[in-house]
Amino acid sequence: MTHDKMSTVTLESSNTYPPATWRLLITPPLDGATNMAIDEAILYVLAGGHGIPTIRFFQWEPPCLSLGYNQHWSDVNEAACQQLGYTWTRRPTGGKAILHTDEITYSLIIPQADPRIQGGIIESYRILSLGLLRGLEKLGVQAGQARREDVRAQRKAIRTESGPVCFDTPSHYEITWKGKKLIGSAQLRRKQIVLQHGTLPLHGNLNRILETLTLSGTEYVQQAELLPHRATTLEQVLGKALSFPEVAPALAAGFAEQLNLTLAQMPLTDREQTLANELRAEQYANDRWNKRV
Repeated sequence: MTHDKMSTVTLESSNTYPPATWRLLITPPLDGATNMAIDEAILYVLAGGHGIPTIRFFQWEPPCLSLGYNQHWSDVNEAACQQLGYTWTRRPTGGKAILHTDEITYSLIIPQADPRIQGGIIESYRILSLGLLRGLEKLGVQAGQARREDVRAQRKAIRTESGPVCFDTPSHYEITWKGKKLIGSAQLRRKQIVLQHGTLPLHGNLNRILETLTLSGTEYVQQAELLPHRATTLEQVLGKALSFPEVAPALAAGFAEQLNLTLAQMPLTDREQTLANELRAEQYANDRWNKRV
């Protein structure tokens, strides 16, 4: 089993939380605008009293560059994305750019009053990341959480080197392995609902994202040198590549055990699908949203 030298985490007992049933939703590979629209649609339907707390696992086809909520769209090299056959969209959550390819993405949509996420944003990151850690254990990875002091020290050390790439430094309680970011996550709170989603790169060269960004020659060389030292993939950790169908059940089981959940596989409802179609057309596939900053 491979160990993270950055932090040691003792996983808490699932008995901390009352038992609950949540939906497990595994959607087929979809374009970026549709993926983001589905997450937000689930949020709004749940806020309206017609949904169920949901853990979702998904993929992106074609590969998609996503920007953080407040990131300027000029960071996107649109010509390069088009040439590579990639799309791009803007996430409803913060952070920096992510190239979604060869990965598994998760989302959690939960009422803010749920005892599993009470205690503030950073505390909820810590609790939910324990589910990810337990899932990684099932895959043979003993990872860790990026602690506050580690994050502050790392950001201070690279303050002149940080660029537009999300995986260039971890945030509080994101998942690390030997000090490198393995799973990056972000959170949105709206209408008393929490939406948290995150990305686990399965394999491939993380520097591919640099081809999709508007970087100067110096910035490109700098990021290409630094990114492999700051982030990693599951294949690099394990020494072998695992597929989406192999990883999703392990992460789902990790959340279920850590948070004392029963997960029931259910599809999107008609209400959620209709709203997702509207959000895709009006927002996530629309320049009024994607180029609003």
